[in-house]
Amino acid sequence: MRRTLSEFRRARALRAHGLGDRAISRETGVSYGTLRYWRKIGQMPRTLLPIPHDGWRPPDASAYCYLLGLYLGDGCLGTPGPHSAQLRIILDAAYPSIILAAKEAIRRTVPDAWVGQCASPGAIIVFASHPAWIHAFPQHGPGRKHKRRIELVDWQRELTHQHPKALIRGLIHSDGSRCINRFRVALPTDRIESYAYVRYFFTNYSADIRRIFCEHCDLLGIRWTQSNFKNISVAHRDSVGLLDSFVGPKS
Repeated sequence: MRRTLSEFRRARALRAHGLGDRAISRETGVSYGTLRYWRKIGQMPRTLLPIPHDGWRPPDASAYCYLLGLYLGDGCLGTPGPHSAQLRIILDAAYPSIILAAKEAIRRTVPDAWVGQCASPGAIIVFASHPAWIHAFPQHGPGRKHKRRIELVDWQRELTHQHPKALIRGLIHSDGSRCINRFRVALPTDRIESYAYVRYFFTNYSADIRRIFCEHCDLLGIRWTQSNFKNISVAHRDSVGLLDSFVGPKS
């Protein structure tokens, strides 16, 4: 039987008046085990949280924009019940700093969400359940993101235009890379000269998500080119230097 928010609040009020769990159970009809669980977690269970209305906005816009980048690249949203939604972000286990950053962004975006993780071969899945995710990521829907339309809604674009660096950082941390391109050139003197330069790639099968990445690069004056159907490349020295100032090597 699903308990209600009013039952939780009544049980908390009775406990504040000195009643024990067994007495509260007799008074409210809520099972002793459920009351013990509520007392143990010390806060309102996520399944009883009120569902946010569609005017939800994040308390920390920069953290949200970073998390949005992670979601667009490596995230998905599940709705296991009418009062719950679970955000899952699959991250490379080789980059523990990004895993920590993802958890911190979740906590700053939805402070009362409980954040957990589990291991998968070569990856760490960061997850958090909260009704707010339904409104935080209106891009969610059935099927793979690259096979359906992905567009930012007006309030999202307003935030990402204020924090383009955070969004780009999240996109690169999920579906991007920073590498050193090396090549050799034969000079007129017959000498072979070696060169190397840093390049960023953003790789995503969704044309819409690639367009979002390029749009926000344009806001910062970052020069990009499309290498092939799924890769966006940033190789211009000044643009690479700008990305290095807020993204840099993965760790």
